[in-house]
Amino acid sequence: MKKTYFARKEDFTDANKKWHIVDATDVILGKLAVRVANVLRGKDKPTFTEHVDTGGHVIVINASKVKLSGDKLNSKIYYHHTGYVGHLRSAKAGEMMKKHPERVVEKAVFGMLPGNKMRSQLMTKLKIYPAGEHPHKAQLAEKMEI
Repeated sequence: MKKTYFARKEDFTDANKKWHIVDATDVILGKLAVRVANVLRGKDKPTFTEHVDTGGHVIVINASKVKLSGDKLNSKIYYHHTGYVGHLRSAKAGEMMKKHPERVVEKAVFGMLPGNKMRSQLMTKLKIYPAGEHPHKAQLAEKMEI
């Protein structure tokens, strides 16, 4: 009789986790976010366990060259609140892509992750850079195709 495998936290330390690098040039934002979120959670591995962080680290380069389908550059609006009464701020996706393209990718991946205590832990394993350069050469990241 086979038994169900449950990963343990001790089996997946940071030393065992792989690093992946993704080039976001001409990739649709939603498809990028889904793939990155699945790698962060570890859903691409047979050892995936819901309550344990079995995923790897992801580096996204060229975030400023990511594509948004349809008319989302003009119609999609990002909101944030400053914490003061009446200070709800909004910015269109086109404006965000010009000022902070890494935040657009970050918000998309954040929305793809489950809304529990592990979300913030998983987001620390995501590194996003608007250009093609990144300071993680020593991690020997393997290229991931989307």
